[in-house]
Amino acid sequence: MTTHYPTLAQRVRSQRELQPDLYGDMDFDKRPYRLATEPDAPSALPRWVAAREPLLADERITELISTATMLGDTVADPLAALTAVHSVTELIAMVRLACREGVGAVTDAPPELVAFIAAMEATPEWVDADLVRAGARQARIDAALLAPFVTRGAFIATFTNTYAALPMALTGALSGRRAARRVNETASFFAVTTLPGALDRYGPGFEAAAMVRLMHSMVRYNALRRTDRWDPGIYGMPVPQVDQMPAGMINLYLLAIRARRQGRTEFDEIERSVVEFGRYRCFLLGLPEELLPTTAAGIIEVFHARAALLRDGFDDATCGELVRSTMDAYLRPGRTRFDRIADAVEKSWSRAAFILAFCNGNRKSARAMGVTIGATDIARIAATAPFVLGRFLAVRAVDRRLPGLRWAIDRYTTRLAEHRLVTYGNAEYLTDARQYSTAG
Repeated sequence: MTTHYPTLAQRVRSQRELQPDLYGDMDFDKRPYRLATEPDAPSALPRWVAAREPLLADERITELISTATMLGDTVADPLAALTAVHSVTELIAMVRLACREGVGAVTDAPPELVAFIAAMEATPEWVDADLVRAGARQARIDAALLAPFVTRGAFIATFTNTYAALPMALTGALSGRRAARRVNETASFFAVTTLPGALDRYGPGFEAAAMVRLMHSMVRYNALRRTDRWDPGIYGMPVPQVDQMPAGMINLYLLAIRARRQGRTEFDEIERSVVEFGRYRCFLLGLPEELLPTTAAGIIEVFHARAALLRDGFDDATCGELVRSTMDAYLRPGRTRFDRIADAVEKSWSRAAFILAFCNGNRKSARAMGVTIGATDIARIAATAPFVLGRFLAVRAVDRRLPGLRWAIDRYTTRLAEHRLVTYGNAEYLTDARQYSTAG
């Protein structure tokens, strides 16, 4: 019974009506096994992060996570289903053209494409455009100076739970080349969306969000229709919105944690702009407003509740292979001496970031998940910390304390972010159904 989020629950149930061929066999009123609602069930929420019991006792937050666990994308999924009659290449070309020139530029545009673009254009009333632009400025500093050294570690964190990681494993993204492409595409998306004007209607960030959204829907469609490994009774919805929320809001969660540790219950002006930017970017990715809190307490609560209700599980054949292939993947565009050194340094920083952020510094726990750090990694981090962290902290301090120099900071971080995009390569945002695993 839905008490607190009836609109969201109706959105979930409407999926069967919108896509009966895809979701007609799914029971949206039945909780999948991945939802760990039993008090004694092992979950993805470590005790050192937060207590699980108060979250389970809160009917409102439990209902929210349970409902969102069964939510796909009500406008992108019907578009992805057109791969039954259109080639993937043709469909992607239509989406790119619609993003760049408008739906009217697409000859005989399918109604599914029209609805998809219209949903992305329907900017919610809560969006403050000025705050979004200000938040993008702040996010661009991170994207230009810090993200390149920790993105791989954050990406790995999405593979540490069998129930959440299986869709990626089904795509066949276990080899080094495909793993590298996934990491670079993720880094590219988060970088391009921070560029000036990127999230405007005809900006490159808007298009990137549309492509990521379509890719997720293609994974969802192919997981249900092109493989026999997906059991909705166990896993629920492939790539549900509740699993996309952590990637889209991890930086907001870290802001909220920092505010709480400083004894604050409110975000300051700069933090508020970053939150607004992050929430709008998540809206473009299809997340419902219910999963996008505005307060530090609300953001922390939704993160912890999602983990508290996600059943614990680490299958080495799924999670372990994804972690190892991602950590081993070579991400640089060339093989020069500089490229090889830069790749080694980035891997060391990513290992450290993963261990500190997701294992509370416990190397044994990280090792069990396939991430190890050695003396050589620590030496690399120590040698490069003055450049990596020192530069980042210096630029951020100048930006905050000397408003008169922000124009120079903007030029510097924009130029560096654009350079990062060249390094990441052209993002394709593809998923190939021919590579999907069909093993039971």
